[in-house]
Amino acid sequence: MVTKKPTPRPQTQKGGVQSKHKGRVFRSKDAPKKPHTPNRPQHQPRVQTIKSPSGDKLRIIVLGGLEEVGRNCTLIEYKNDIIIVDMGLEFPEENMPGVDYIIPNMTYLKGKEKNIRGVIITHGHYDHIGAIPHTVPNIGNPPIYALPVSAAIIKRRQEDFHTKKLNLKVTKATDVLKLGSFTVSFFHINHNIPDSVGIVIDTPVGRVCHTGDWKFDFHPSGTEHADFQQIAALGKEGVLCLMGDSTNANREGHQVSERVIGEELERILEKAEGRVIVGTFASLLARVKQLIEISERLGKKVAIDGFSMRTNVEIAKELGFIQCKLSTLIKPEQMDNYPDDKVILICTGAQGEKRAALNRIANGEHRSVQIRKTDTVIFSSSVIPGNEASVQRLMDTVYRKRAKVVHYQMMDVHAGGHAKKEDIKLMLALFKPKYYVPIEGNHFLLRENASVAYSMGWDEEHVFVSDNGQVMEFWKDGGRQTNEKVPTEYVFVDGLGVGDVSQVVLRDRNHMAEEGMVVVIVKIEKKTGKLFGSPDIVSRGFVMMQDNQKLISDTRDLIKKVTEETDKKSAADPKYIRDQIRDKVGKLLFKRTERRPMILPVIIEV
Repeated sequence: MVTKKPTPRPQTQKGGVQSKHKGRVFRSKDAPKKPHTPNRPQHQPRVQTIKSPSGDKLRIIVLGGLEEVGRNCTLIEYKNDIIIVDMGLEFPEENMPGVDYIIPNMTYLKGKEKNIRGVIITHGHYDHIGAIPHTVPNIGNPPIYALPVSAAIIKRRQEDFHTKKLNLKVTKATDVLKLGSFTVSFFHINHNIPDSVGIVIDTPVGRVCHTGDWKFDFHPSGTEHADFQQIAALGKEGVLCLMGDSTNANREGHQVSERVIGEELERILEKAEGRVIVGTFASLLARVKQLIEISERLGKKVAIDGFSMRTNVEIAKELGFIQCKLSTLIKPEQMDNYPDDKVILICTGAQGEKRAALNRIANGEHRSVQIRKTDTVIFSSSVIPGNEASVQRLMDTVYRKRAKVVHYQMMDVHAGGHAKKEDIKLMLALFKPKYYVPIEGNHFLLRENASVAYSMGWDEEHVFVSDNGQVMEFWKDGGRQTNEKVPTEYVFVDGLGVGDVSQVVLRDRNHMAEEGMVVVIVKIEKKTGKLFGSPDIVSRGFVMMQDNQKLISDTRDLIKKVTEETDKKSAADPKYIRDQIRDKVGKLLFKRTERRPMILPVIIEV
């Protein structure tokens, strides 16, 4: 059920802002009353240890995002009611060849599908929504609640998959959701995509707040700054547990404002003597909006390239977030129709992705755009950990074309979307949670986030640094980390396959990538095991056969010897012959080359 919060928000007699949680429609005589949270001293949370009482407890389980950047998914359970916050994907590491991405493991929900009251989305980045097509249809297709931009991206992405139609509910930041035992509302926060919100979950044991990805920006692009009054009001009422973003928790200071980025970009565009090519994230719609608005002021035309970039810009235009003259936007193939200093191209590929637009342009593979010496190429994004080498290769390629390169380490052409240490301190001071749970980051980032809380007066008993799947329990005025863990092993998406690639398959892929493989094809007589003809040997990624004829000949002789020496009892057993060939050939090849290729014997019975 969705109800609307009364607006405008009433004022208290003292002139302060009354909490949005007072006077809600759902607070009828049949609705559960908001748990009372006693007033606490302002300086720090209480530090005494409270023993676990008997009775029902709130369980919070993070299924992804506590050991990596991505795959964000948090499960909140009370008795027979479950809600899920976000359902994102994680991009594969270098040792995961062939894997498209990784999604959260839903094993814990098997048999509990009827208990899931809804999936709540904080914002539209793929690391928070990317798993939805694969997971939601398999957990009972519960309703998905998302703000307009997030909902539009989810809907558009779903068109690429042949799964059940989603039960998608478009919500507003002022909506209140009654989902079983939970009452869910939102608070406005800043990020680098529109419609980013934090989640407020009122439960029978207390209030849980989830920040999603966030930063404080007093001068954001296309939106208002975070609702500090609402956040402070929530803190004054009492917050049992705050779950906070850790992505930039290791960085000092405050996050840079989008206004600073916009001013720097305008100076670059104004002085550029030739074309300007800007590579950025497809989801960084605030940056795209800035660039389009700056270009219009300067009388320049804007081309958009990259499938995901074009899709997101279309969504932003439909929702009114991006507004521009129809004549401002042109196609990439129309760029040559205008003077170089009147053209800007915004495209994907700033992370060095092989098939993205910027990489194809730099390598001369684009159908209509090539790098020119007079171009200015702006990398308007930070480098995602793990992409350093690919980004450097891309920059080198652009430099070889003699174009001018600008990136965030040279001047302020990118502002991150995540809070730094001083921002986190302010968030903690406003929310004043009893318990703080760092989320969304590698373990070292969770520890850095926890250290910020320690510096603000929280002790280790009230800051939970958990692992994926570790169950946290909460009750009125208390909480603990348990030793219970639910399954969170990787679920790999590879092409159309979901979960059919296991760690064993990845191990084999890495083995073949490192050492290669040798296929041995042997024909034997079905009853006697006698060899027919000469064994065939195929080498892939091991050695060049034409350059190693002696090794191949010796291997072939060994295979003949193995089949001839097979005793009569085992002669008709293909498995035994395969094992013998794999063992003997493996030893010979290692002795000659000190390599261990994968040996694949193929036995054909005739």
